[in-house]
Amino acid sequence: MRSGLASVAEHTVAAVVYDVPAYAEVFTGGTGRTIERAVELALAGFLELTAGTGGADAGTPLGPALDGAYALGRGEARSGRSMDALLAAYRVGARIAWRELSAIAAPVDLTAGEMARFAELLFAYIDRLSALSVAGHADELATTGRVRQHYLERLANGLLTGAKPDELVAAAERATWEPPRSLTAVIVPEARARGALVRLDPRTLQAVEDDPDGRMTVLLVPDADGRSRPSLTGALLGVDAVIGPARPWTGVRSSYLRARRAVRLGLRSPGDAPLDTEQRLADLVLRSDVEALDDLRAQVLAPLDDLRPGPRAKLVETLRSWLLHHGRREEIAADLFVHPQTVRYRMGQLREIYGSRLEDPTTVLELTIALGASPAG
Repeated sequence: MRSGLASVAEHTVAAVVYDVPAYAEVFTGGTGRTIERAVELALAGFLELTAGTGGADAGTPLGPALDGAYALGRGEARSGRSMDALLAAYRVGARIAWRELSAIAAPVDLTAGEMARFAELLFAYIDRLSALSVAGHADELATTGRVRQHYLERLANGLLTGAKPDELVAAAERATWEPPRSLTAVIVPEARARGALVRLDPRTLQAVEDDPDGRMTVLLVPDADGRSRPSLTGALLGVDAVIGPARPWTGVRSSYLRARRAVRLGLRSPGDAPLDTEQRLADLVLRSDVEALDDLRAQVLAPLDDLRPGPRAKLVETLRSWLLHHGRREEIAADLFVHPQTVRYRMGQLREIYGSRLEDPTTVLELTIALGASPAG
């Protein structure tokens, strides 16, 4: 049998090429001869096994055959092929090897029991090689997946830290990630990120950041601008999300910074709806410097400091409504649930305290900013 292995290997490869079209080109030329030698090595390992001299150790004739089967599975994964073609090749190879080797064994008058045992060992050996190839294929896919995930994480971090556009393009190519027109930053609690991801574009990138209130996940969602934005907000119901604006994909850092600012300020939406920062731009502007806003409020309301807390609060409330409703007395009264005459009386007090400053555009602007962020005095 050992003397006929080269011929058996040649016939086996020829049958695989004929019966498994996926390997027709792969097995041609010098590559075909290399594969024949690999098949011959595998058959030699089998003969050592049947003779009782082989084993699983890499130093024995069987070891290289087993290692080769594992490497073959990994190579299939790297080539982008599934295991279907390789398993079909193993089936063809087992059939041809059995036919060729049994033909060699027949003239020596082996008993039926010996021939059955020989067949059992051969097909068990092929199953073992197949299992090792499957394991190699799975390990290669897992390794490739981890490597790609690492590249995707590096890309996401580069986007969030504001890397240069040419660096981002190179990082996207390494991660085999097709850049979209735009990206939108979405911040969600880490525990809810998985539930959000299943509803979003599969190209969505993610990164994790630490927050005083717990770890947060930043999702970078492709092409969620314009008419697609309602779909994004709908997909994020119930996950306590904060959504930044859509930006060209290399400039998504600004979207992330705005969403993070909204989180820091504690802005929230009612019910299960996510917080859309595009709907809260005034709040973001007014609260961008909280200390400055507090100082401005104290400054413009200083003329009321000599009043008792109760009357002062009523005048501040009236002044805010007056600014909000552009001095329309009936609307102010409805807003405050008071009689229009009460509004007239309070505005008389405010005009007496502020004088002509209530007609000054700068003062009106400062009062609007100071009171626009909160009805409190």
